Amino acid sequence: MKKIIAVFFALILSLAAFAPAFAEEAQPTAIDKAAFDALLASGPVASDEAIAASTWATAVKEAGILRVGGTRTSFLFSQLDETDNGIRGFDAGLYQLLARYILGDETKFELTQVTSSTRESVLTGGQVDAVFATYSITPSRQEVISFAGPYYTSQYAVLVKYGNTEITGIDGLADKIVATQAGSTGPSILTQFAPDAIVQEFEDDIQARTAVELGRADAYVTDYTLILNSIVKNPGTYAVAGDVFGPEDPYGIGLPKDSDGVAFVNDFLKAIEESGLWAQLWQISLGDRTGIDTAPAAPAIAE
Repeated sequence: MKKIIAVFFALILSLAAFAPAFAEEAQPTAIDKAAFDALLASGPVASDEAIAASTWATAVKEAGILRVGGTRTSFLFSQLDETDNGIRGFDAGLYQLLARYILGDETKFELTQVTSSTRESVLTGGQVDAVFATYSITPSRQEVISFAGPYYTSQYAVLVKYGNTEITGIDGLADKIVATQAGSTGPSILTQFAPDAIVQEFEDDIQARTAVELGRADAYVTDYTLILNSIVKNPGTYAVAGDVFGPEDPYGIGLPKDSDGVAFVNDFLKAIEESGLWAQLWQISLGDRTGIDTAPAAPAIAE
């Protein structure tokens, strides 16, 4: 995975080198909608016996809908297309494949939009069945909810406004105003790696990035994949300062505490990984849009 992150970083540097020439003309690379939709339609469907063995899956089956907590504004992971109301991306593809796995129809889902601060509460409050939202697995979160997966890993990085040469990485954040998301792992990462930064917490990714863009914050520290998402979507607006850093960040699928849905969803993840669907979804959602030809190996699923 570290090799893939290094390739991502090299890609961003190459984009930054040419940004002055094409910033105004450059357009973000759209997802191949036909390929994405065809992949969903090819997903597996669980047997009646597998569903009956899980209280969580049985409840979803009886309700006839998978209630998902997620986002609609993550360009690579879960983006709403207002031309057809489709939601596409890596996370979106996973929960739609899960809807198909349980209900035999990838369209049988209902999305509740969440922020970093509300992901646990929608689960503990019973508003959703699962959360798919680049959701880092942490011990504190595991005290109140359970996770299936992980299904992806990343690290951390520093986002700055394009053209900022003063900040060259995590070591340059002392006495700088640094944005991060409330309820995310960002505040604790800053405490550990940039203890002298002036931290400002924002409700969501868009507010944090906007603060940097408007000069209200000098930098934004968050998950590298989210930063990649922003740079690919907004060519010539943002840049990465320095190298990725910190521990690997595993993304999991949030489920109610001690739910037997964990085992069921892990079996689903294993099925799509073994069939090649996970790699195909990664390629359509991320690889083809960032110039990477080979999908990484999926992380080992926790037992």
